[in-house]
Amino acid sequence: MAKASIHKGHRERLKERFLTEGLDNFTDTQALELLLFYAIPQKDTNPIAHELLAHFGSLSRVLEAPVEELKKVPGISDHSATLLSLVTALSRYYQVDCSQRVEMLTTLDACGAYLVPYFFGRTRETVFLLCMDAKCKVICCREVGEGSVNSASISVRSIVEVALNTRATTVVLAHNHPSGVAVPSVEDVQTTRRIAAALQAVEVHLADHIVVSEGDYVSMVQSGYRFDVPMLP
Repeated sequence: MAKASIHKGHRERLKERFLTEGLDNFTDTQALELLLFYAIPQKDTNPIAHELLAHFGSLSRVLEAPVEELKKVPGISDHSATLLSLVTALSRYYQVDCSQRVEMLTTLDACGAYLVPYFFGRTRETVFLLCMDAKCKVICCREVGEGSVNSASISVRSIVEVALNTRATTVVLAHNHPSGVAVPSVEDVQTTRRIAAALQAVEVHLADHIVVSEGDYVSMVQSGYRFDVPMLP
């Protein structure tokens, strides 16, 4: 009973500290410990938080870890693993929702800033197509494939179909490099030219291809790449 009372007092103090100070002065262990209160109502979560950080190496890696990997850590149930996994997904959802408040994207920088949140916390390469009308008003931003933009799973036809179905006149392609820098590869450039040619054939303009990595991005157009240059044989 005394031990339970100590844990209760500790939980209340940590919650109150968060409500008055925020997380800025919390350690990674304390932040995880606080989060786990809501999945593990009775048990001391401090040792579990330490185990998670020791297993994955950092707070960000804990929150990006697959549910099945999280459950390998002692004390982490399916319920706890789901809560931890939810944090990154919900953070991305929040950031995308904030970016969608902007309706008109009249510059390439505005397009880049709009697209970056879609890749927050993603550990796999994903491709999105931002579709706009003739006045640069956002129609939608659709995921068009998972994997490298050059992979067989990314269909040029599906990209063209999304552009036509949304009646877009201008589109921006975007994909991420989860484990590298935001610099387009030779293959990225060649694939982009193929996509640009296919879109041009149906009178849709590919304005740019944005490459995202770790919250930063590179615009191919601003970097000097041209999509109307014929591909090398």
